[in-house]
Amino acid sequence: MRLVLASTSPRRRDLLARIGVVPDRIVGPDIDEDPRPGEPPRPYALRLAEEKARAVHRAEDEIVLAGDTTIGVGRRILNKPEDDADHRRMLALLSGRRHHCLSAVCVIGLDGKARTRVTDTIVTFKRLSDAEIDWYIASGEGRGKAGGYAIQGRAEAFVRFLSGSHSGVVGLPVFDARALLEGAGYALG
Repeated sequence: MRLVLASTSPRRRDLLARIGVVPDRIVGPDIDEDPRPGEPPRPYALRLAEEKARAVHRAEDEIVLAGDTTIGVGRRILNKPEDDADHRRMLALLSGRRHHCLSAVCVIGLDGKARTRVTDTIVTFKRLSDAEIDWYIASGEGRGKAGGYAIQGRAEAFVRFLSGSHSGVVGLPVFDARALLEGAGYALG
């Protein structure tokens, strides 16, 4: 049985390596990641993970793993910042309040069945000053990241409280990924 990682995220690859999983193939899925009108964050993350997994060609001897990490503030979805102004808006919104990091995983097994899970991690940021927001944006670290931050880097200094999966906030909840892989019959050490 071979594993296909439907993601070009180096973070997901590194997180899988932590549990001894090395994909046989890595393919970047090409899907529309725009939220549907009125779509809440949790169903959005789950839909994207499954669409990413299904967008990748799977041979008969392959299983596919895909994930999506979505930041939700109430019913709002914070995707990757489009520019510095959008990044500033996101960090100001996260400042001093809690938000949900929804990390969805989908594994499509040899049987073609999609197995999914969503991990909901609650993260609370300290109140950020304008100078801290400027410093973080200037670092470039939050570009290309859901919610405009990377918890595994400088933004960890902003986290006052976290309840849930730290690896889920980074990009893949390894506990759930392992359970779904095992459920699909993938042999883990």
